[in-house]
Amino acid sequence: MTDDTLPVEAGAAAAVAAPVAAPVAAPVLDAPPMEIADQEIAAADLIRDHQTGSVHSWDLVTGADGPGTRMTLFLAGCGMRCQFCQNPDTWRMRDGKRHTVDEVMEKVTRYATIMKVTGGGLTISGGEPLLQSKFVMNIFRRCHDLNVQTALDTAGLLGARLSDDDLNYVDLVLLDIKSGLPETYKRVTGRELQPTLDFARRLSDLGKTMWIRFVLVPGLTDAVENVDAIADFVATLDGVQRLEVLPFHQLGRDKWAATGEPYLLENTQPPDKELIERVKQQFARRGITVM
Repeated sequence: MTDDTLPVEAGAAAAVAAPVAAPVAAPVLDAPPMEIADQEIAAADLIRDHQTGSVHSWDLVTGADGPGTRMTLFLAGCGMRCQFCQNPDTWRMRDGKRHTVDEVMEKVTRYATIMKVTGGGLTISGGEPLLQSKFVMNIFRRCHDLNVQTALDTAGLLGARLSDDDLNYVDLVLLDIKSGLPETYKRVTGRELQPTLDFARRLSDLGKTMWIRFVLVPGLTDAVENVDAIADFVATLDGVQRLEVLPFHQLGRDKWAATGEPYLLENTQPPDKELIERVKQQFARRGITVM
């Protein structure tokens, strides 16, 4: 890619594609195989050069991944294997391109004026950006030197890697809570729910601003009790400005073929309007602002 070309990757906000058919239930499945995801976390722990990182792609958009016009930096590498992942091509750090902090900041500086004028900033997403947490924080500290707002898009699994001082440089956290019931979360992601809840509670205690994101998948995450569990928890948090219900879609289907892992939601359709409205009402009844 050239410096002047910012290929658009479908970020989490792109999950709002219009429903196309009545929902088909997803199969009830065991947790996905996690060997490669475990290897990604282990490989990230061995990295000693935190002035470079593995970058998958860039995006410059308005109205997604935070307020205003934003540059979104998608990092490569993820320690989860979500069944509904729309960008499985971001799972492995080796598939990204190495960039230095200086190279990232050169691009941020180029668009800093428009980002500031529109109330936007830089969002770092993935993959899972906290796999490369020190690289992320080196960028965010430089952004604060430029008075550029920062947002972190994370599932929270590795939130303990950030110190309280690190979080001073994170203006907004886009926190993906993928399910509210531990057994459902494990089936969806292959990981435990508790680290995400712990990170959310810590953000709340520190007074950090959060946008919560929940992907609605018929037959997988849509159970009334699963949604209620998220709603009950989020209602106890301070700093939550909004909760985004992101309807599942099939825009990432073709990318799964290259992963070598089975795509378990091949026949799952997006949720219909009635299901989306039911879920939104479950959150709204707790006094949560729903988008």
